[in-house]
Amino acid sequence: MDLIYKSTRNDQETATASQAILKGLADEGGLFVPTQIPKLDRSLDELSQMNYQEVAYEVMKLYLTDFTPEELKHCIRSAYDEKFDTDNIAEIVKKGDAFYLELFHGKTIAFKDMALSILPYLMTTSAKKNQVKNEIVILTATSGDTGKAALAGFADVPGTKIIVFYPKHGVSPIQEKQMVTQRGKNTYVIGIEGNFDDAQTGVKKMFSDRALAEEMDRAGFQFSSANSINIGRLVPQIVYYVYSYARLLKTGELSHGEKINVVVPTGNFGNILAAYYAKQMGVPIAKLVCASNENKVLFDFFTTGCYDRNREFILTSSPSMDILISSNLERLIYQTAGRDVKKNSTFMKELSTKGTYTVTDEMREQMKDFCGNYATEEETAQTIRETYEKTGYVIDTHTAVAAAVYKKYRQETGDETKTVIASTASPYKFTRSVMNAIDPSYDTRSDFELIDELEKLSGVKVPQAIEDIRSAPVLHDTVCETEDMCKEVKKILSLE
Repeated sequence: MDLIYKSTRNDQETATASQAILKGLADEGGLFVPTQIPKLDRSLDELSQMNYQEVAYEVMKLYLTDFTPEELKHCIRSAYDEKFDTDNIAEIVKKGDAFYLELFHGKTIAFKDMALSILPYLMTTSAKKNQVKNEIVILTATSGDTGKAALAGFADVPGTKIIVFYPKHGVSPIQEKQMVTQRGKNTYVIGIEGNFDDAQTGVKKMFSDRALAEEMDRAGFQFSSANSINIGRLVPQIVYYVYSYARLLKTGELSHGEKINVVVPTGNFGNILAAYYAKQMGVPIAKLVCASNENKVLFDFFTTGCYDRNREFILTSSPSMDILISSNLERLIYQTAGRDVKKNSTFMKELSTKGTYTVTDEMREQMKDFCGNYATEEETAQTIRETYEKTGYVIDTHTAVAAAVYKKYRQETGDETKTVIASTASPYKFTRSVMNAIDPSYDTRSDFELIDELEKLSGVKVPQAIEDIRSAPVLHDTVCETEDMCKEVKKILSLE
């Protein structure tokens, strides 16, 4: 039986997996969700004997049911290869009282590689499957990591163009350098004078602009998304939560059926939603701990049931989480509202008009597996320093937010359940913040001097992704106001 996807805002809009991947965002701004979350059909013991690629197939075949086994295996094989600097694709490292799930061994040294390495293959396979003749224009907003991972994934992929918008003053120097030096005849990078939410809102607006869609269609183009609003991004993320449990089972760190907690540094809510899907599929996960930085909109939501984006937007040392509108939360809202599109649409309308909505007590009861907390900038830096001093392990700022929240969670609850912390980026991606946390005297050094210091300190070789940008020329230098985003897209596509 093929799994069908529905829009969170319109019961009548349905799609196969390949159609949902191609479209990215549903009409009326809805997100595609599967009509049911499938259960694993292989036991965790069986999965524990498999490598990453084999686990990926066992998970993804249950969601991407209109792909043939050959098509799906080709996509997986092409994505999870020597682009990763470890044969395991994701590593699990025990440090102190937690297991760190290292999701940064891909080409751009951030967890986005886990899904964005495969999305171009899923997308081009979907296009063939649906006889799409148009060129696919990947339109993406980034808070720092999605942009580079998507650019690297789609660079020079035939039949595609990729346009990435990022907040000009809201990403780390390394993140920006990675994006603006991106090669590829089909790649375009634009800085905006605004924050990530402005970029995300601008992109969503273009997706739901019918007149623009018609104009593009006449010119032989159609939009799709590489953001985690695309189900083709979310499904590959479920894999590493299944894989991590299976690996811990294999190494004897877990006994059969033993539960784990998962702590995820969270901005757009996609990564922790993938862990929730893994739990629904049968992975023994107890608590899903949502870790926020000082932009603690999700912490406040899980504490009060009220989502309120009407607050100051704070630029932090963990910029990939500097988000006030967590798009993927809509999938959880829809699910806990009894898959009621009217209820969900009302909440989303309130969010766009008033900037706030409050869920019912019944919905909150269904979210009791989630809990949230946040780390201040000071706590984040202190966690990096303490982790290094106690274990010699260097973590990035986002992972440090999760580790700080985990510490608070244990102190507050006394819960000693074994815990996996999603380590979402290499410390090399946020070198200045990481090195300053360890010793503030590092601040006088240049970015690349700090990189060499970090190598000495951590004993971890400088990743190729960083070596590649040391002397790379800037190829993208366009900056625009948020209201001019559509104009820039039209210029790139020669629609003006």
